[in-house]
Amino acid sequence: MFKNKKVIVVMPAYNAAQTLHKTYEEVMEQEIVDLVIVVDDGSQDETVAIAKNLPHTIVQVHPRNQGYGANQKTCYRMALEQGGDIIIMVHPDYQYTPRLIPAMVSIIGNDLYPCVLGSRILGGYALQGGMPLWKYLANRFLTLVENIFLGAKLSEYHTGYRAFSRKLLKQLPLEQNSDDFVFDNQMLAQILWFGHTIAEVTCPTKYFTEASSINLQRSVKYGFGCLTTGLAFRLTKMNLINSRLFPSRANNFTQVS
Repeated sequence: MFKNKKVIVVMPAYNAAQTLHKTYEEVMEQEIVDLVIVVDDGSQDETVAIAKNLPHTIVQVHPRNQGYGANQKTCYRMALEQGGDIIIMVHPDYQYTPRLIPAMVSIIGNDLYPCVLGSRILGGYALQGGMPLWKYLANRFLTLVENIFLGAKLSEYHTGYRAFSRKLLKQLPLEQNSDDFVFDNQMLAQILWFGHTIAEVTCPTKYFTEASSINLQRSVKYGFGCLTTGLAFRLTKMNLINSRLFPSRANNFTQVS
């Protein structure tokens, strides 16, 4: 708990058997997390078996792989159902250190910002941390264009380390978003669409064999999806088109049973 607010960590998992337990242990070492939710998206390894043996953890299994975006939709829906006030997404591949959780929780729990990103770019050490040059350059290009389209000044839009307030998650039309990787980008665009400010904290970059990563072909698809999202945001803002991603007002879109 943080100031009587329930803190839930969600982990969208896919073939994360080698790193899940290590990530979980570091999450719980922060002594601020009430519950962990692991959503497995059709893994072919021992991810589910490992997750089911973790204390203070709820495990949800997709019988087949539905996609990274679909996994997050389940994560956030379950976190809200469990009464989460502050929800943090931590990838179970240990690419992002859970040691930043207290800082991110504090920012949201003190009502400073409703969303916090762990940025790999903000500290200026992404390349030294192992980020491939082509990914770094693509990140910088897409971020520049998106900042122009969205009227923001974020250091990056492509981190998978994110924290949200309950109120914010309930405002977003997440079910309208893609089930693929571009979900991440659409979600941030929606947060900005509804007039919220996004905070960032610098996050060390980790790249190693067990860390998940999408290949070049899927990265290109993701890149075009980001550009399309930004363009749709700008055209909708100019009243030139209507987009299901950017409705006229926010009104508790996330359905909680």
